[in-house]
Amino acid sequence: MANATTAPRITSEELHTKMKNGENVFILDVRNEDEYKDWKIEGKTVESMNVPYVELLDDEQMDDLAKKLPKEKEIVVVCAKGGASDYITENLQDRGFKAYSLQGGMLDWSQYYDSVTVAVDQDVKIIQVNRLSKGCLSYVIVSEGKAAVIDPGRHIDEYKKVADRENADIQHVLDTHVHADHISGGEKLAEETGATYYVSSSDLQGAQLNYEPLENHDVIEFGSAEVKVLALPTPGHTPGSVSFLVNDKYFLSGDTVFVGGLGRPDLGGKVKEWAQDLYETVFTKIKDMADDVIVLPAHFAEVSEINDSGYVGATLGEIRKNNEILRTEDRKEFTDFVESSASTVKPPNFEDIIAINRKEKTVSDEEATELEIGPNRCAVHHGVE
Repeated sequence: MANATTAPRITSEELHTKMKNGENVFILDVRNEDEYKDWKIEGKTVESMNVPYVELLDDEQMDDLAKKLPKEKEIVVVCAKGGASDYITENLQDRGFKAYSLQGGMLDWSQYYDSVTVAVDQDVKIIQVNRLSKGCLSYVIVSEGKAAVIDPGRHIDEYKKVADRENADIQHVLDTHVHADHISGGEKLAEETGATYYVSSSDLQGAQLNYEPLENHDVIEFGSAEVKVLALPTPGHTPGSVSFLVNDKYFLSGDTVFVGGLGRPDLGGKVKEWAQDLYETVFTKIKDMADDVIVLPAHFAEVSEINDSGYVGATLGEIRKNNEILRTEDRKEFTDFVESSASTVKPPNFEDIIAINRKEKTVSDEEATELEIGPNRCAVHHGVE
């Protein structure tokens, strides 16, 4: 058996740089088939193949695999934590392939973040922070040396790094709602930076978090440019879901409106009631919002939602055009469709994650990592035309 410690490796950052630069990436994923089908590395230039590690334990099996792999391409071997991929990588190297093991495997990939500047609008910069493996999106809004962070994940150093790079002090931290698919870093980031943490009390009744109720603030201003972040109640995904309209141009929609669908209303066990709320949000709250407003959601489900500028977002007009459900004004037809579509697989461990985000439960960092592994499933995607 080959010595796994000598396998050449590639980091998650290096792998993503290749993807971001438009390089063709061939991934050999050696996890079990069900794990691969549920959650894998995807990208516009990524080609992947799944052959479980247990089917590659002898020379004959490896020789059979070698016949199926492209000799002319670099191969990135991926497993759960990096051990099995080291072994397979060495065997491929021995057979003349240029192969690399993804360091730390999917566990490391699950914690990788990328940041992209969405816009620089006068004295305002909006930066999207993308946790690629989860499809989770956060935002850092910077103006005149001050910053607000929207929907931060638990890896709060990622947001501190962005703020340091922008020479900005984080003064406001906001969650659009109590998240069900990842652990929020909102309260902790606020504590460590001296910022104020805002979230709607409708989602936190009885919770012991240290927060400022969002419903007490119509507008939050920071920076000499008087950046206005307008809190807009958009219930449906959760009762207290809130969106933010920045400078009347950028709609940070949380889990209410996605590029490819709407937030699912069934995670609180009240799908019928919350589907009605979602209808009101779509056809009352945001009905008159201009088509040229840019929607920046808290999640995405498909890599196709990452646009040519490298961030997840689209104009509201484009989303309305491409998603029939957003034009379905018949209340019964809308709510029936949402209810039926929402009864799909729920986010992994969502009840535990909600309890943690409500501070009703605490876990170690290792336990948090395990709870968060896997894709987000907070959207109801509706027949894109």
